Amino acid sequence: MNWKKEAKSWGLMFSILAFLYFTGLLPVIQGGLQSILLSTGLIKPKIESNERIGQDFDFSAQFQTFDGEPVNLEDYKGKVLLVNLWASWCGPCRAEMPHLSDLYSSLSDREDITFLMIGVDNDFKKGKNFVEKKSWSFETVHASYGLNPSLRSESIPTTIVVDKSGEVVFYQEGMSNFNTQEFKDFLRNL
Repeated sequence: MNWKKEAKSWGLMFSILAFLYFTGLLPVIQGGLQSILLSTGLIKPKIESNERIGQDFDFSAQFQTFDGEPVNLEDYKGKVLLVNLWASWCGPCRAEMPHLSDLYSSLSDREDITFLMIGVDNDFKKGKNFVEKKSWSFETVHASYGLNPSLRSESIPTTIVVDKSGEVVFYQEGMSNFNTQEFKDFLRNL
């Protein structure tokens, strides 16, 4: 008789997960819970060297705003550039967006530091709908024309920081709470 209770429990959990998945609520809930986790300060960016650090960044790419306007990556040369690759279906991407927004707001007095959030959704409309529901003030574009080699990543979210000379100085795959004093100081000192 115990196996029947166990089967019902598993069936109920599977039904709930299937409902969340097919209604599109799974990444919303997952992102919300992960954002709370990020707020604890347990997951911070690791400012350390890896295989991408020190490489020249390729500025030869074009993107599209969600209003259909072209954006050239070359326009960001000579500034400290924080690039974040994200997708609307990615829970960890949703989780770190509010923290990136807070970081952006705290650095708004610095004209030499800029952010570019690049959506990689296959469906342009899904990315656009996600952005329209949010109140972020950093620039958000879509990778409509693809990603150049400097932006290709094995996973999302991916965050890349490029210094004023065009060298990659930070590269991280996976979510983090970038709104820390250490990371702010890192960006300000570039």
